[in-house]
Amino acid sequence: MLSAAGTQRRRVAAALALVAMASGCGEDFANDARAAPSTAVGAVVTVKAVTVSPARLPAGTIELLASNQTPMSQRVQLRSEGLAGGGRPLAQSTGPINPGGTASLKAELGAGTYVVSASATRVPAATIVVEPARGNGSDRLLQP
Repeated sequence: MLSAAGTQRRRVAAALALVAMASGCGEDFANDARAAPSTAVGAVVTVKAVTVSPARLPAGTIELLASNQTPMSQRVQLRSEGLAGGGRPLAQSTGPINPGGTASLKAELGAGTYVVSASATRVPAATIVVEPARGNGSDRLLQP
């Protein structure tokens, strides 16, 4: 059987535990808008043309994954052609991509038109049309 002092200690410990739990409740956490997730864009270089998918997308961060399906090493270049509202010009390229290989690059695209071309062949380039920015990612499920 517990003594009166032991019972009192248990009551005090339980009260302290309740106070500690209650102090964590009701805190106000910032619910700032998260950035929109990046858009994956695929580019393929063949002996006939450079193709991209999707060719129309909202402004924001993209990750361009380029595949070289030609018999020679290539560099894929992404450059701005016609920007809306005084956007900054863009010119980025991958490192050398061996035949059958891939490379990627990340870029922040504003509204406008962009061209994806290959360095070692004179095949037609692909065009990406970027529309105005999309909303934030606050209503999206967290993605890996």
